[in-house]
Parts: sequence; structure tokens; C-alpha cells
Amino acid sequence: MMVVVQPRSPITVLIARFEDLFARGLRAYIEEDGVLRLVATDVEPSSLDRRLSTLTPTVAILNFSALRSPADVHHVHAAHPATRMLVLADHPTPAQANQMLAFGATACLPKETQARDVLNAIHLASRGLVVLPRSLGTEDFEPAPIGPEILTPREAVVLELLQENRSNAEIANALHVGVETVRTHRRNIYRKLGVRTRRELSALAPEFPARRLSRPAAGNAFDGLAE
Repeated sequence: MMVVVQPRSPITVLIARFEDLFARGLRAYIEEDGVLRLVATDVEPSSLDRRLSTLTPTVAILNFSALRSPADVHHVHAAHPATRMLVLADHPTPAQANQMLAFGATACLPKETQARDVLNAIHLASRGLVVLPRSLGTEDFEPAPIGPEILTPREAVVLELLQENRSNAEIANALHVGVETVRTHRRNIYRKLGVRTRRELSALAPEFPARRLSRPAAGNAFDGLAE
């Protein structure tokens, strides 16, 4: 009896706008893979939602430094749940990678990641598997992040209390600080998460609790990609 091997379905990939040299290298890596198929490249942030709706790619590769706020990843994930998101960044910190995963990305990798690991991450992402990057940088050096800001530990605590519908006065009392300090933290939280009101903040709260959005303790590192 002859066994017919069914050909693998192509993994469609959309690439957002990146720096020219980097974008050309990324396209070359993907085009050399027999299973991956590019459906769009150099997609501007303003047209990303429309192109995702039209093309419904399996994986979208996003540029961290082009994001307006971390909430952009959440909005894309909520609007296009069938598309897996792989975020590439300039020297991302573990906290930034953790925040991208919390908002719905399947992976957040440094742009200097080796080609084989990028391709491996795309294949894993297409199957819905979360990809954890290698340890980022040395213990004594952490490059300044480029892109949206992350929450400080105190802002994460304030966020958690805001999610519990605590008033500014109640939060101030719980943290033993002034009400104006709470207002400052709240403004910073709104700005960093890309929201303007408590209602918008509440829309993020059930899926992304504050403890998943804050900076982890020093020394935490991510496991490496599978070789």
C-alpha cells in the first residue's frame, strides 16, 4: 500500500517596517526557508491592522522600537488572535521580553539573534508555542532600552490596586504615600500602557494582571532557544 505524504501547509509571514539593512536580511532568511511564505513586508504601523485583517498571516514580525506603547501588542493580539506575534527588539531586557509575552506576543527576541534561531522561533510561533530568548547581555551591563517603557515595581503595585477599583486616597493610605504621589504613578501607568481612563485600564486588567507587567527581580534570566 502506497503511503501518500501530504505537503506541509506554508506558514505565511508578515514583516512590519524595520531598518532597511535589517529588513533585507530578515527577508532573505525567510525566503530561503521552504515552508515559510512572505505575504507582506515593510508594513507601516498605521496600516498594520488593515493588512493583518486582509492577509491573516500565520505569524507577524513586529518592530519593538516602532511601538507607541506595550498596549499596541495587546490591541493587535485581541483584534487578530489567529496571528502569532514575534517581536524583535534592540537589546531587549528580560523585563521588556516578559512584558511583550504578557501582552500576547509569542516571542520577543533581540535583533542580533542568529538566523537559524529566528527561523526556529517563527516555526514554533506558528504552532502557538511561546519562545523564551537566551539570557540577555551580561550581569553587569544592560543597554538602554529602545521603545516603549515598562512599569517600575511601585507602579506595578499601584496598577494592581487600581485594578481593584481602589480610590487614590485608599491607595495612598495603603502605600503610606501622599495622594499626589499616587496621581503621578497613575499618570505614568496610563502613559506607559497606552490608556486614558480607568475604563480602558479595566479592559486590560482581567487578562494582564499587574504582577506580569512589572520589572522582575535582578538576576532573573530567560531560558535559551532550543538548538
